[in-house]
Amino acid sequence: MVGHVRSAPRPDFLSKPSLRGEQVLLRPVTVDDVPALMPMFLDAEASRLTGSHDDGALDERRVRAWYDSRREQDDRLDLAVVELATGHVVGEAVLNEWDPGNESCSFRICLVPGTYGSGLGTEATRLIVGYGFEELGLHRLSLEVYAFNPRARRAYEKVGFVAEGVLRDALLWEGERVDATVMSILAPEWFQHGGRPETAGHASA
Repeated sequence: MVGHVRSAPRPDFLSKPSLRGEQVLLRPVTVDDVPALMPMFLDAEASRLTGSHDDGALDERRVRAWYDSRREQDDRLDLAVVELATGHVVGEAVLNEWDPGNESCSFRICLVPGTYGSGLGTEATRLIVGYGFEELGLHRLSLEVYAFNPRARRAYEKVGFVAEGVLRDALLWEGERVDATVMSILAPEWFQHGGRPETAGHASA
């Protein structure tokens, strides 16, 4: 019924922020970042972890056109992950699949090969999730992580994502069917622990 519809302010996805942490800077991704990001698309392990099936030769021209259009998007946020120590672009963090009726978005992050396990992804996740709740006014952020990627799941848990359920046999990868875990974090949870649930738990103990 119309009387039950909330008139929440529309998130301002057109304002593309720069978010600085201790190890990374998140800033608007541009077409100039494509050379640094290409290894992310060409790496076999990255494709496996993200469940990206090879649909043929990668068209770099289409990739460049995609990134060249990110600044004009008013329903999603695409940010480059820059390692502060080197100044190198090492990945991207994205809020997409905006659901205005439910004030929610999906979240994904991908890093270039050789940068896993260094804490860069965890900090980048914390920065963009905080922006989603504190500045965009979102209520829920969700993601899916495959069973063969426990490292990523642990990083999400460090920021406060909670497992909700399992999508059984969600991915067919090289003849193996792999489950995906659905995870989410809600605004009230974020404002309780600020993306550091383990620290908040120790403080209240």
